[in-house]
Amino acid sequence: MVLTTALWSLGGTLTRMLDDAKGLEVTFWRSVFAALTVGVWFALQRGGSRSHPAPSPYSSPWWPRGPVQWLGGVLWAIMFTCFTVSMSMTQVANVLITQSLTPIFTALLAWKWLHKPVSRSTWLAVVVAFLGICTMYIFDVAGLQGPQILGVVVALGIPSAAALNWILLQRTGQTQDMTPAVWVGSCISAAVALPFIWPLHVSLHDLTVLALLGVVQLGIPCILAVRVTQHLSAAEVSLLALLEVVFGIVLSATLTGERPGHATLVGGAAVLAALVYNEWATASPRAARARSQTSRTGSSLRE
Repeated sequence: MVLTTALWSLGGTLTRMLDDAKGLEVTFWRSVFAALTVGVWFALQRGGSRSHPAPSPYSSPWWPRGPVQWLGGVLWAIMFTCFTVSMSMTQVANVLITQSLTPIFTALLAWKWLHKPVSRSTWLAVVVAFLGICTMYIFDVAGLQGPQILGVVVALGIPSAAALNWILLQRTGQTQDMTPAVWVGSCISAAVALPFIWPLHVSLHDLTVLALLGVVQLGIPCILAVRVTQHLSAAEVSLLALLEVVFGIVLSATLTGERPGHATLVGGAAVLAALVYNEWATASPRAARARSQTSRTGSSLRE
């Protein structure tokens, strides 16, 4: 999950490297390359099964097999679209700060819908992270005007959809592969953006950057995120996802010259401290559960 957030955090930096592509144009190409990445992943997964091809697209591994995967695809599409559009309207730090509301939404949804108790350490980490985010927002984001405020409003779609998505993955990820939802989300966001940017005009430089956005920053980490939800709770995944905020702000400040304010740095440090504390507090119980499960498996095999 840490690797996933590191790859996600490249979004702001790569977006700032584009010459002309903006907003929905970035959404379209990024989503197209992400869909191709997921397609390659499924082709590699199929391996040597070419002698038994699927009789129709509807039985292919990338095609959703139920409403849950379609719903997941819609949520991914909202996240993809809101991210690129908001990035074109406001600073990277502002988008990432707004996005970091995800663990608060996720913890509340997990407690309400999944009836799963959230550990004290996770609740404490969420509260500390929330206070850090508030510090950044009050002192650095609240002074925004015009389009930048609208950019923050659009960015609110990211944590809202992400929280629902993590809960959906937590509930269904153990029983079915939700990777097709990433492919669906990419296709939906590309299809929505296409009418607004037709005819297509993109330079070779921008197309190269957009390919990196689609493959390295979106496709690969989203596949990893789906796999991670099979081993971590929704609250833990969304909390670890906050590392994207820290990585993204550091990268944008270092490589693109967007300097965050002092409150952003203080709040980011609080978020990072909350993550470290939660991982330290939950590591032992998680290891104990793993040992217990291994022991039960071994006993059943001996029987």
